Amino acid sequence: MDFNRRHILGLEELSAEEITLILDTAESMKEVSKRDVKKVPALRGVTVCNLFYEPSTRTRSSFEIAEKRLSADVLNFTLSHSSVSKGETLLDTARNLEAMGASVIVIRHPMSGAPWLLAKELDSSIINAGDGSHEHPSQALLDLFTIREIKGNIEGLKVLVVGDILHSRVARSNIWGLLKLGAEVRVAGPPTLIPSHIENINVKTYYNLEDAVKGVDVVIMLRIQMERQDSEFFPSLREYARFYGLKREKLKLAAKDVVVMHPGPINRGIELSSDIADDAGSVILDQVSNGIAVRMAMFYLVASGGGNS
Repeated sequence: MDFNRRHILGLEELSAEEITLILDTAESMKEVSKRDVKKVPALRGVTVCNLFYEPSTRTRSSFEIAEKRLSADVLNFTLSHSSVSKGETLLDTARNLEAMGASVIVIRHPMSGAPWLLAKELDSSIINAGDGSHEHPSQALLDLFTIREIKGNIEGLKVLVVGDILHSRVARSNIWGLLKLGAEVRVAGPPTLIPSHIENINVKTYYNLEDAVKGVDVVIMLRIQMERQDSEFFPSLREYARFYGLKREKLKLAAKDVVVMHPGPINRGIELSSDIADDAGSVILDQVSNGIAVRMAMFYLVASGGGNS
């Protein structure tokens, strides 16, 4: 199938076929990263702007490497040295970058919906690198790619997402992607950190981690989103780690070949113990390396997309 979208804003709006096309394309892009010369001319002459309003290590670096491997001209927007500090709006900033020739804008913003605003108002293609507590499509796509690479298929797998589901854009994108590709999705965490009515989209909810982890094929641990919490959602980090931190005895309840994932950064001893983070069953660094191939695929497909969505 053809990819007929100019933007990639979230997995909720993508079909299973579109998600699969991105993953299939990423397989080809991963081959590029194995070459001696890790570069192809797919985006030669295209200017890509990384418009990040929030701190980022993995996502921003991964996008930049992906852009350079596709031979794009890369412009990195630094918030502290921009006119935003003088009161310029997001839309005015983006319009000026577009006027300078940026035909693809990668945006990370603390406000949910910011990428959709730019997609509506600009001619440039927009790729969402994380908006508020809403979606983080590239992280979910690299997670799906990693799962498929290891397990061979996603349909029929039991996947558990643990932690701050309420504030996690990673969780939202992963849930949409996993459901569309046929996985059974479970979530576990304190009742205060599980969105109400999440069962309405066919997600199984657990408040006891031991019950949730039984028989699962994949465990995705999430970071506590302290920066997005405006009140206390649990008594203490020590208590959270006791009940919802992943330790070896709990992991033994999962499938024997269980895969452990984390989008990073890891708070060791809180979300999961160091022995699990560094264990052979952990694919956290595989997620990081796969992120480059997935983001290359996103750029390639958006640049060739002919639709108006």
